[in-house]
Amino acid sequence: MFGPLTESLRTSRLLLEPLAVHHAEEMAEALADPRLHRYIGGRPLTAAELRVRYARLVAGPAPFHQESWLNWVVRRRRDRRAVGYVQATVRPGPRGREAAVAWVIGMPYQGFGFATEAARAMVGWLAAHGVTEITASIHPDNVASATVARRLGLHPTPETSTGETVWRSRTTGPT
Repeated sequence: MFGPLTESLRTSRLLLEPLAVHHAEEMAEALADPRLHRYIGGRPLTAAELRVRYARLVAGPAPFHQESWLNWVVRRRRDRRAVGYVQATVRPGPRGREAAVAWVIGMPYQGFGFATEAARAMVGWLAAHGVTEITASIHPDNVASATVARRLGLHPTPETSTGETVWRSRTTGPT
């Protein structure tokens, strides 16, 4: 699938930087508000806990797995402040490569369109790299994430995954 992620993505306001273990401190701060976990579950992780998680994510899945884990820290370009992250799990599907995507933007940075802008950059990159189907699992009450999904061209399906609605879209593939 994909090797280690090394490519940064840029939008007009954001920089998406490949996740590294050293991001744990600033991400712990960006993701510290307990309200952020209302729909995604869990609790805010400490910097030490994020270092462990990020080390696992950066290492990627075991070699026999047919999937890739792609994770980017989302930064504002104007001040380089980390505001959240986007991620994709890419695997072979029945009609080509498919990616399950997610976006999380810290509470102080919500409402500015960062989730849509960052997720759109990631989905565009995925399409340019041969991903033909995008899915996102969204809690039925998470109106903000549903709005992002619609802006990305995803549509809710009757499918569910762990109580969340599966949203789906086909991409146009590489340009």
